[in-house]
Amino acid sequence: MASPELPDCDTPAAVLAFVEAQRAAAQAAEVKVLQGALAWAAMHPEELVSTSSTNGVAGLIFAEIAVPLAGEGTPLVAEFAPMELGAALGLSTDSAKSLIGDALELAHRLKRTWALVRAGEVPAWKARRVAQLTTTLPLAGAEYVDRQLAPVVAKIGFAAIGRLVEHARVTFDPEGAEKQRRQAADGRRFDVHTESADFDGTVQVEGTLDLADALDLDAAIRQGAQELAALGSEESLDVRRSMAAGELARRQLTLDLMAEAGGTAAVVKPRQVVIHVHLSHAAIGRDEAGIARVEETRSIVSTDQVREWCSGDAQVVIKPVIDLDAHHHTAAYAVPDRLVEQTRLIQPSCAFPWCERPARRCDTDHVVAHGDGGPTCSCNLAPLCRRHHRAKTHAGWTYETTAPATYLWRSPHGLHLEKDHGTTRLLTAHPPDE
Repeated sequence: MASPELPDCDTPAAVLAFVEAQRAAAQAAEVKVLQGALAWAAMHPEELVSTSSTNGVAGLIFAEIAVPLAGEGTPLVAEFAPMELGAALGLSTDSAKSLIGDALELAHRLKRTWALVRAGEVPAWKARRVAQLTTTLPLAGAEYVDRQLAPVVAKIGFAAIGRLVEHARVTFDPEGAEKQRRQAADGRRFDVHTESADFDGTVQVEGTLDLADALDLDAAIRQGAQELAALGSEESLDVRRSMAAGELARRQLTLDLMAEAGGTAAVVKPRQVVIHVHLSHAAIGRDEAGIARVEETRSIVSTDQVREWCSGDAQVVIKPVIDLDAHHHTAAYAVPDRLVEQTRLIQPSCAFPWCERPARRCDTDHVVAHGDGGPTCSCNLAPLCRRHHRAKTHAGWTYETTAPATYLWRSPHGLHLEKDHGTTRLLTAHPPDE
């Protein structure tokens, strides 16, 4: 039976032919987007970057610089160029930088692979993954990978590609390979994300360990899971492994590891964790069940969990309630703390389209510049991360507040975008001809 949405797909063979055609069209479109990214980079070369000072002192602070987005030998690109391309594609600035960088890496350093992509023999997503691996190689190393990979890139997996890239790194950049090895060792970590506990009381654990340490840890957890099974646990293997990790920790805590210093036990103070929790008025009551919002993680937890956090020796700081509908104003340029806090609560992330940087790590910007008569008040402030603050100041981006937490942006080439309570939408898909 044919689908009412696809009347021509009335047989299994027709459906398969249809999806194959759509996938081929999507892959061709991805190649064209990469070509568009190359054209955009060519329109924003190093030569067009302004070197005018922004503070009147030549050579100290520049409005814009040219930056490398791909490996050695690729052209530099104007710093703010990815923002507008990303806006047109519905991408964050970082994603747009990655898109342009991958296109430059392919076109300038992986030319054989790029030719296969344009011929439709290698999907764009796979070529981009290869480009991301080779970006840190010297030019000769990237050329070696491209030459070795081109005949087989459509057939092999990323494990084999990764080994080829590492071989090229050791061969063509031994000092860089050793530096990367040391950096990898310095980057070892083990994180227990208790600050972002799910509503059901579980947390994520992740880490990067030395191989020997990882093997020992895995063996201990595997043994613990086997012991739980022998004791009658009917949980799945994955659940028993998670339980074994907890048992391993509790066994360690039973050991007397407190150092003796001059006959007095050295007490280690617990770590201080700062969490901003927002409670509704209805949830504040002692007997009221409800939810609270954790600002740092944008997650929700139960009010019972909040009460547990606040019990015992916890140090609890209650900040005064800020009326988000109130209008505050000061004649000064500097923004008072209370007005900064109100701005961050109204708009919890950067006000720039598709940017997700938390407002607490952003500048508090005058939407209409203070020097142009813009007041320091609730209706003329918004959080902007430093990168997008600079783009608004130097790169021709403008915006206005149309409602609380709603901003209308205009790009240098005429795109109109709206960010409404954290959600971005493109209002004009086709900027006017210039």
